[in-house]
Amino acid sequence: MRLSPGVPWVAATLLAVTALGASPAAAGTSAQAGASGHCARHDLLKVPAADHQENACLPDLTTTGLAGTPYTDMADQAGLTSVATRKPSGVPGVQIDGYFPDTSSFNTTHGWNHDAQFVIRLPDDWNGGLVVAGAPGTRKQYASDTAISDHVLSLGYAYAATDKGNSTPDFYRDGKRPGDAIVEWNDRVTQLTRAARATVAQRYGTAPRRTYVTGISNGGYLTRWQLENHPELYDGGVDWEGTLWTADGPNMFTSLPTTIAHTRGEADDQDLYAAGFARGSEFLWPYHATAYWGVTQKTYRAEFDPSYDRACPGPSAGTTVAEILAPCASDAAYDYASRPRAVRDAVERVSLTGRIGRPMITLHGDLDTLLPKAADSDVYARMIDEAGRGALHRYYGIEGGTHVDGLYDTHPTALRPILPCHRAAFDALTAWVEDGVRPPADHDVARPAEGDVVNDCSLDG
Repeated sequence: MRLSPGVPWVAATLLAVTALGASPAAAGTSAQAGASGHCARHDLLKVPAADHQENACLPDLTTTGLAGTPYTDMADQAGLTSVATRKPSGVPGVQIDGYFPDTSSFNTTHGWNHDAQFVIRLPDDWNGGLVVAGAPGTRKQYASDTAISDHVLSLGYAYAATDKGNSTPDFYRDGKRPGDAIVEWNDRVTQLTRAARATVAQRYGTAPRRTYVTGISNGGYLTRWQLENHPELYDGGVDWEGTLWTADGPNMFTSLPTTIAHTRGEADDQDLYAAGFARGSEFLWPYHATAYWGVTQKTYRAEFDPSYDRACPGPSAGTTVAEILAPCASDAAYDYASRPRAVRDAVERVSLTGRIGRPMITLHGDLDTLLPKAADSDVYARMIDEAGRGALHRYYGIEGGTHVDGLYDTHPTALRPILPCHRAAFDALTAWVEDGVRPPADHDVARPAEGDVVNDCSLDG
């Protein structure tokens, strides 16, 4: 589920009315850029197993150059970063947009009405690496362009991202069995990683020397899952507040129902603290109660436990913004522990174990008011230690960080963006993997009293 300060953005996001209608080829920049001499033979690149693809040679692959074109979707990124985020520019190269075979059609980008869409970006000045990302929330393949793609492209990495195979708050309608939609998320990241590695080899004549995976929220979950289940594909990853799924809890169903009860006056502040929500985050609760908690609980409950309340959300998450965002009254009493075994079996299909097989750095804001740190990354860090993989992990709590950086613009004295810490963490990860420089030990990163908190972060201390 996407979030940004302000109802107008929420409306645009949830209803997907800002999806780009033109296909990338319609922009007309490919032939012009190709004439400049870079991107030689870019039209011959083939993404393995893609049903459709469109190749373009572009003068700038960053959002600085792509904003307003069909090669990115700035609306789908809304709220993830502060408006004051510094953006790089001037990274020429090849962009490939396309999709893999799929039977669902939630993603209307480019007018394709086809899921399993992807983007692959191949800079002219390549450093030998590849970064892969899965979309956060219920967003699509361009969602992390400002937050992740811009930075890694500026460093010379190739970049690939997927819509996860289904999107929008109706994603739970995909698949036949409970949990199928999220199982597909994991499969699509694996599929894209393999295809992107092969495409990189075509473009540059050699396979990537290093491959990294990273993402925000659900993208962080995908990072965790990939490093647990397919470590052979990656050299490491950065987990930015990944969602925690465990069959016996904790998971979203052990914290979000309390938020619905609190919204309805059936639970008090102490109940929210007990569920893991941080003291000091109270100023964020009203917004989350309006825009986040209700739709998140009912949508994921419909994915894993469709028999609980078939009338809500029903055949879709709603048609108006108010209907989409509104909680189901029944969710205030949702008790995951007492649900039939089949529900836990569905969650088990996508559960995490902590058995990561490659180095990973986790970041989590201490004021996260959707996935409270105490009930998510604190738990996952312990799972990694208990699995005997602690030497592969670093965990940094970000003081003043919350689930989406866009809320900093509304609360600049209380919050700080996590994005600059993600950039610092990515640099620390690559130094760890490639140069053997171990990152600092686990600790909380204090919010600096002065300086540019939007763009600067040090993990030292």
